[in-house]
Amino acid sequence: MRLTNNQIQSIRQLASQVAGARSRVRVFGSRLDDAAHGGDLDLLLELAESVENPALIAAQLSGQISRSMGGRKVDVLLMAPNLMRLPIHEIALQEGQLL
Repeated sequence: MRLTNNQIQSIRQLASQVAGARSRVRVFGSRLDDAAHGGDLDLLLELAESVENPALIAAQLSGQISRSMGGRKVDVLLMAPNLMRLPIHEIALQEGQLL
């Protein structure tokens, strides 16, 4: 995985601040390929409880992580009991690595 320990800790901390201590974060996509270069950061934010404004949560987390990583593009996918699950959620769950 192409993330440093400091980046991983920062992502965990920011996710907890934005979405609560029970949230979990998985990295999926090109960041898991150690041979690749560049690319955005794809994250799955798993929430145990329903959310009222998922777009706001995703945007806040994406922006904060992007700033902490020097402007790197960050895509945040949310999974919560009240949100529709799409095939991308299954891919992120199967291929992603829990931080």
